[in-house]
Amino acid sequence: MSFDGLTAGAALLAENQPVHKAILTAVKNVEDNQNYVSVGYGGLPNLDGEVELDAAYMDGDTLGFGGVISVKDIKNPIEVAYDLSHYKRNCLLAGEGAMAYARQNGYELKNMLSEQSRSRYEESDKQVNAELLEAYGGHDTVCVIGKDQRGSMACGVSTSGLFLKRPGRVGDTPIIGSGLYADSEIGCAAATGVGEDIMKGCLSYSITGLMHQGVDVQTACVTTLDNHLNRLTRCGHNAGSISVIAMDQQGHIGAATNKAAFPFVVADENHVCHIYVAANEGGKNNIFRPNDIWLKNYTGD
Repeated sequence: MSFDGLTAGAALLAENQPVHKAILTAVKNVEDNQNYVSVGYGGLPNLDGEVELDAAYMDGDTLGFGGVISVKDIKNPIEVAYDLSHYKRNCLLAGEGAMAYARQNGYELKNMLSEQSRSRYEESDKQVNAELLEAYGGHDTVCVIGKDQRGSMACGVSTSGLFLKRPGRVGDTPIIGSGLYADSEIGCAAATGVGEDIMKGCLSYSITGLMHQGVDVQTACVTTLDNHLNRLTRCGHNAGSISVIAMDQQGHIGAATNKAAFPFVVADENHVCHIYVAANEGGKNNIFRPNDIWLKNYTGD
């Protein structure tokens, strides 16, 4: 779902534009497309039938962090999150406070419940067991990590969260260190899946911490996820889906998942985008470039 947005963002980096412009462009492309089920317009409704959104942004140069939690009717939550990342205080706003800030500062408002998402809600069984909710399988949070020609790094994330979640429920996406973390001196990481399980391990900060210790980015992703899943198993918890991506300061990338397949997009040093797949087979992670047959058979976003 991020291919077109990442292509547009990579073109900005090729023009020596700052990383925040590339990230906002890529994330907004997904937020605006109602065909992407779990982000922005046309996102997954909560139990009351409302699209309730979370987004966050982190600047790796300043460690500035901004986020919005449980907001409605904000067309591009990532824009507000980026704006808030410039503040030292009041940078993470929730609910009506975040929405009031967006209105006062002229951000575009829109009813984010598309006909497609309304139909999905009306046709669903509302008698759900909240303890068994799972992340949308076709793809979940949009997570974008970037580095510009100045060496500045940043990360932006946006989601509508779990389908039929309780109103006000918050996952990992807008939580610094869990949904995302960025430090231009080390690298960045982001996570997607069942937020409650991701937050139990603060996975994005954990991955960045391993990179800071000199662990390569792919090993940092796999080790962090494996250790976390093993810890959850030891305490009797069967984890939901979790996938992570990361980039180190040199631009090397890594990814890991507990799913059979987690596709993601990478713009190479020539700013050309390629699709990769992280796959978990028998508890072992590997990354491959999918062929045309694999892509044709893929049914997710």
